[in-house]
Amino acid sequence: MSLIFVTSSGTDIGKTVVSSLLLAQLKAKGRQVTALKPVLSGTEGVPLDETDTGRLLQAVGVPVTEASFKAATPWAFKEPLSPDMAAAREGATLCLDELTEFCVAPENQDHILVEGAGGVLVPINETATMADWMLALKARAELKVLLVVGSYLGTISHTLSAMESLRARGLGPSAIVISTSQVNPVSVEETIRVMKRFADGVPIVAIPRLNGNGSASMENGAVPDLTSCVE
Repeated sequence: MSLIFVTSSGTDIGKTVVSSLLLAQLKAKGRQVTALKPVLSGTEGVPLDETDTGRLLQAVGVPVTEASFKAATPWAFKEPLSPDMAAAREGATLCLDELTEFCVAPENQDHILVEGAGGVLVPINETATMADWMLALKARAELKVLLVVGSYLGTISHTLSAMESLRARGLGPSAIVISTSQVNPVSVEETIRVMKRFADGVPIVAIPRLNGNGSASMENGAVPDLTSCVE
C-alpha cells in the first residue's frame, strides 16, 4: 500500500482536478484505491456532490451521500478559511495524530489518496502545518507527494518556494503537476522549461484545463497518464 498526498503551491490551484483525474486513471487500471479529503473548509451552502469530497468520491465511483461524505471527510467546516481558522470558528482543534491515524486506517488498498487543504505550509493547528502532516504520514507508510501548481503569472516563484519547502523536509516531491490556469502569460511549455532548470530532475506534467465538471474530457490537449507519477 502506498499513500499519495496531493498538495499545492496555494489555494484554488487545482488539487481536486488533479486528484480526480488520477483516481479515475488508477481505477481504470484496476487498482484498489481509497479517496480521502480529511479536512475541508467552506462547506456552507455547497451541495455535497459539488464539494471537493463529492468530486473525489465520484471519481472512484462511490455514491455521494451524507455517510460517504463523512467517511471521507470527518473534519468539515463551514467557513472558507485555513483549517486552523475554520476549526476555531466552530470551537474545534485539529489533532495531527488523529489526522494521521485516519489516513493510514484503510486496509487492502493499493493506494490511499489524501488531498490536503491549501498549500504546503498551511496551518493545521497552532503548531503544525500540512508539511508536518506529510512527515507524520511518511513515518507510517510509503509516501508519494504530488505538488500541484498553476501556470499563471507568478507560478514559477510559488512553485519553487513550495518545492524547496518539501525538499528541506525530505518530502520530494515525486512530481510537479501543472493544472493549467485560465489565464497564461506565456505558453505552458515555456513555463515548464523554466521550472525544469530548477527542478533537479523532478518530473513535471501539465494537464490542459478541464471542463467545468472536472471530468477527463479536455477542452484542448491530450490527457496525460498521471499514474506514472505515483507507481
